[in-house]
Amino acid sequence: MFNAYQTIQLKQLKTGVATVTMNRPEVHNAFNAQMIEELTGVFKKLNDDASVQVIILQANGKSFSAGADINWMKSMAQATESENKVDSEKLAALMRTINFNAKATIAKIQGLALGGGVGLACCCDMVVAELTAKFGLTEAKLGLVPAVISPYVIDAIGTRQARRYFQTADIFDANQAKSLGIVSAVLAAEEMDLWVEKQLELLASTGPNAKEISKKLVMSVVGRTLPQQKKIDEYTTQVIAAVRVSAEGQKGLNAFLNKEKINW
Repeated sequence: MFNAYQTIQLKQLKTGVATVTMNRPEVHNAFNAQMIEELTGVFKKLNDDASVQVIILQANGKSFSAGADINWMKSMAQATESENKVDSEKLAALMRTINFNAKATIAKIQGLALGGGVGLACCCDMVVAELTAKFGLTEAKLGLVPAVISPYVIDAIGTRQARRYFQTADIFDANQAKSLGIVSAVLAAEEMDLWVEKQLELLASTGPNAKEISKKLVMSVVGRTLPQQKKIDEYTTQVIAAVRVSAEGQKGLNAFLNKEKINW
């Protein structure tokens, strides 16, 4: 495989294992429209590649992903509700593509994982985090809500904890993320690759079809298949579109963009 992307890198480390690396370190791998499009495209490509059995999602630089890019947020603040819905549907498609991917997925997290960064983690099958990593569902600080990522975050942490963290926007450490169910293991930076290698060995010992069917089995048992998720996404994208253009959403977004303190 070769890299033909602007915001991500794609490599095949070994037979059956592909790595997708977010590559916007200068902005802590914050999402913009291009990165969302490229991540969606590469996960679809790998889903359909019979030679790939495992996908590792990681990031260059100090952070995994700090959520939305500031320029992307400017466009949100200026867009209409219908434009915001179209924009949100692209993020929803990304999360859906990762969550329902036929291949086993492993995320490696360092530094910040905020907002959509937490969403990415919750869409993966396994997550290893560096001991010093920080997590947060911080949308409410801007008068927004983590609507699009909510199905996957609630899958990971449950309804009770989601009700808490969606409202408080509290920042928490890697051990708390593990306790909540977002993270599988918390390790020192130098130990993370060894943990991933162990998971790759375990995954290599199981049948490719068995892995894929197992993922589908879990989704079906909990009652949310891919078609059902698309219906949920219709609701969540409408929610965030409406919130972004609301008085409170506009106040929060503009205060953030102008680097002003928000007094709620």
